[in-house]
Amino acid sequence: MRILLFILVSLNLYAADATLKIQKDVEQRARIALVDASAVVNNTFFKILLSDFKISGHFLADTTHHIGDVNSDYLLPALKSKEYVLKFALSQQTGTKLIVRLLKASDSTEVFRKRYAIPTKNKMPFLAHKAVSDINNALHFSDISWMNRYVIFSRYTTPRHSEILLADYTFNYKKVIIQGGLNLFPKWADKEQKSFYYSAYSGLMPVLYKINIYTGAKQKIVTSEGMLVCSDVSKDGSKLLLTMAPHGQADIFEFNVGSKSKRRITHFNGIDVNGKYVDDESRIVFV
Repeated sequence: MRILLFILVSLNLYAADATLKIQKDVEQRARIALVDASAVVNNTFFKILLSDFKISGHFLADTTHHIGDVNSDYLLPALKSKEYVLKFALSQQTGTKLIVRLLKASDSTEVFRKRYAIPTKNKMPFLAHKAVSDINNALHFSDISWMNRYVIFSRYTTPRHSEILLADYTFNYKKVIIQGGLNLFPKWADKEQKSFYYSAYSGLMPVLYKINIYTGAKQKIVTSEGMLVCSDVSKDGSKLLLTMAPHGQADIFEFNVGSKSKRRITHFNGIDVNGKYVDDESRIVFV
């Protein structure tokens, strides 16, 4: 009975601590309202901004879609209860342009202002991500620049056929970049996201390719019987961790991009896949 009481008391204390922590975290987030000054209101863009502020973990965003003037410092009395007000104007007449102004709600002091422009309309979500991450930096919150990066993935279209797509993290932007045949397992080749590796399973043997998303330049890297997947890339891009099954059993190999040589890493019975570099690339982990 004493042990049971001790456990219950401990759980209650833990629950109290968790509640206090959640309340503290909420209080630390900045309360922000959004005022749309676009000539043509784009509800999708507004929702993406709201989502970005929420996902950042640093803001409590008012979900009301306020309308106003981006150049005016006037704020509705109802907005004075917030800490910040973001005024923005989106234009998509030629390409996509965005103006943002971040004001202190208490006195309309301008904290941040910036203009953005891209030549296309379909990449509009990236302007929202960039604006929110820049505002986040201006307020000295922890970095959220990850939301500016591409997501790359493959999806099946029909039996034995798939395509590889680029997307933003919300999937409001998607673009097919590889199609025709069975193309799987895309993996970024560099932190700048200029190139990626992928496995093509359309021929007699799987082939690992590298392709530049800006120039379209395509390079054949290696072939192997059975399975062929690039699971990790070294920081300098000189080495790859590949899952290969040249003799029927999947193992991890390290491939040297410059010399085209490979070294078998795992020698265990069973299937070894999904190798990853750890500890400053001095070791690897795998499944």
